[in-house]
Amino acid sequence: MLTKVISAFLFVSLASVASLAQASEPSVAAKEQAARDASLKEKFPEQYKSWLETSEQTEREDMLASYPAAVILWAGSSFAKEYHSPRGHHFAVADVTHTLRTGVPPKAGDKGLSASCWTCKTPDVPRLMNELGIEGFSAKNFTDVGTEVNSVVYCTDCHVDGKAELALPRPHAQDAMAKVHLPFDKQDNNMKGAQVCGQCHVTYYFQPERSNKVNIPWIFGNNVDDIEKYYDTRRFYEWIHPISQTPILKARHPEFEHWSSSKHADAGVTCITCHMPETKDAKGNTFTSHKVSKALDHFDEVCQSCHRSEQKIVSALENNKTTINAKAREVEGLLVKAHYEAAAAWDAGGTWSQMNDAIMAIRHSQWRWDFAMASHGLYAHNPELGNTLLDTSIEQVNYARHLLDEILKKFDVKSVSYPDISSKAAAHAAVGIELEKLTEAKKKFIKEDVDKNWSEVSRHGYE
Repeated sequence: MLTKVISAFLFVSLASVASLAQASEPSVAAKEQAARDASLKEKFPEQYKSWLETSEQTEREDMLASYPAAVILWAGSSFAKEYHSPRGHHFAVADVTHTLRTGVPPKAGDKGLSASCWTCKTPDVPRLMNELGIEGFSAKNFTDVGTEVNSVVYCTDCHVDGKAELALPRPHAQDAMAKVHLPFDKQDNNMKGAQVCGQCHVTYYFQPERSNKVNIPWIFGNNVDDIEKYYDTRRFYEWIHPISQTPILKARHPEFEHWSSSKHADAGVTCITCHMPETKDAKGNTFTSHKVSKALDHFDEVCQSCHRSEQKIVSALENNKTTINAKAREVEGLLVKAHYEAAAAWDAGGTWSQMNDAIMAIRHSQWRWDFAMASHGLYAHNPELGNTLLDTSIEQVNYARHLLDEILKKFDVKSVSYPDISSKAAAHAAVGIELEKLTEAKKKFIKEDVDKNWSEVSRHGYE
């Protein structure tokens, strides 16, 4: 069945790249990078102290426990194993190191997860790309470069080394801005600030024909329809869903895309405006806070010029959240049923010519659900877009289920068995994920390799 789907749809297959050996200790260049980071702490003490406060942002939510239907929707991918909401920048390296999604070192001769998973976590990545080449870096396994990572989301991720001047050091971001005709050097500082955040708070995929390097899919534009057009034109998928055989697309925190079409963007209000306001030190000197905190924490400084009442904003946010979450849960329930109805149709003898439209409707519906819900801050950034995405997603999955119902009737299928999604454990059992085994393997890797050989930043918050 799987061969049937792939051959009919002619999707791009992932390239195979040989595994490279992991270094036993940090390189000289890595140590030099760490020394430069330390010097910036002395040069910009107030900014450093505010950045350090991101360590206070420890709360995070187990999204699979809160929304177990997502386990079914992401079945066949690492996202079904573990998925938490994000926390402060200071945890970026440690969280990606410890998550089950990045797994453990592959067996000899196997290809593991790409080193591209480090791309937005550390300023060591641009250094490694310069040393190895962009594709040379991405061709390595995630665990290959662990000892090279000594810094976490820091000054040179956003600034020219040693200066306040903004920079865009990630090659995938430079390429993306060129695609949408917003080259970094042509923007004012306000827009540059948004683009600096957008080099990581943006959706992306690993480009299989380029050794899994990070690529932002903006050839036709950066809205959900244009990105979908890009993926469909390329016949691209991230994985084949093991239940429905749907070629799945995955959205990843598309904050920049959501912001770009928002009222805030139209008004010239950017990420920096709301989340990194100007503040004063003990001597009354003004500096930009690098705590990257919630906008409402600074209502008087950043919101009041446009919004007179904090309570009205809070009320609007709660209403947005209630409405959007209700639609999201509806979509998830419908998609779970659609995946299992598709499986029943395949098992009954469905052919690709019969199933094509239904499978594509599932693909497009799940893409819009994911594009909405994978974004952090949707309720505030662009709730209008969120509602539109989910409304369309509901229409598409209902269309898919209508088509599948007709197919099931042709094969005289009277009923379809749906999984228990009342809890994360039940959903994991439904798709065959053995969480205890994965967790034990991860703990062993952390104890025997990370704790002994990797930098302290890989353990921050876990010691």
